[in-house]
Amino acid sequence: MPFSWSTTERPIVALAPMAGITDASYRQLIKKIAPKTIVYTEFLSSDALAYGAERTLQMLEFDPAIERPFIVQIFGASPAKFLEACKVIEQIGADGIDINMGCPAAKIVSSCYGSALIRNPQLAAELVHAATNAVRIPVSVKTRLGWDSVDTLIPFCKGLVEAGAKALSIHGRRYHDKFSGAANWEPIYALKREVSVPVIGNGDIASAQDALAKIGNLDGVMVGRGTFGNPWVMGEISRAFEGLQERDEKSGQWLVARGQSLTENDSTISPENRMNIFRERVPFILEHCELSVKMKGEKRGVLEMRRHLSSYVKGFDGAKELRMKVLTLENYPDVRRMLASV
Repeated sequence: MPFSWSTTERPIVALAPMAGITDASYRQLIKKIAPKTIVYTEFLSSDALAYGAERTLQMLEFDPAIERPFIVQIFGASPAKFLEACKVIEQIGADGIDINMGCPAAKIVSSCYGSALIRNPQLAAELVHAATNAVRIPVSVKTRLGWDSVDTLIPFCKGLVEAGAKALSIHGRRYHDKFSGAANWEPIYALKREVSVPVIGNGDIASAQDALAKIGNLDGVMVGRGTFGNPWVMGEISRAFEGLQERDEKSGQWLVARGQSLTENDSTISPENRMNIFRERVPFILEHCELSVKMKGEKRGVLEMRRHLSSYVKGFDGAKELRMKVLTLENYPDVRRMLASV
């Protein structure tokens, strides 16, 4: 059956699109940990896809046997280019298209991409309309609470839904907040009460406890930076959500199953036990590296894995020194030897 946001199993667990992070190797790793996760690509330029840029087209490659549901996220500001890009995405077999209206990076915003679209709701709606008219697969949007105020969130998102958006993912910060301060989920709960499409919350989820505490009346959660160095958190969240089968008819709040634990964090784990946990995870980390090398070649694959490897190495005695060594690795055999020595 074709993927549909309206019929996909709830609560939804999604891996947030992250530039330089959510490549095919990371997506496949996450799917092995939590098979029901909806995975997104890194955000890709609609202009580059429309022009057939080879490097960008390579970033569309995915394994349909592992990665579905597979969503491609794009950014841009030209409805015509969106139309062409979406056709390319549909042709490669993606399950859906997501439009980035939340990235706060200066070079993105200065081109009227990402968060800048919050200040141009007419263009934002035109992009959604162009995308939905170009393809049969569902189009969704990921955005933020607003530019400098949360007051625009509901009217902005209602416009996107009217233009054809089938789902909304909301990061609980405004553009002006960038990634500082605590994520504010209250406006996201309010939005859910005002729109008919699925609404997914994003921001400050680093454990199953966080996910259970924050889901409220939403259709799911999206985890981004919380997976970095700890992709296993997606499995913890998926298992925790197995106890959420019913919602309160009046409020829409998920009902936590009796006996469901809200304490799935490792803040009390000793450094010694963290070392043991790390050793147990080494085969999985090596598998991640193998996937990266297989897809990108050894030199580039290991180079791009350095950020992941350094994030995996934390919380135990000697971790700081090991991270410094990891950042010098240039080939896969060296990675194996380094991790085997821990």
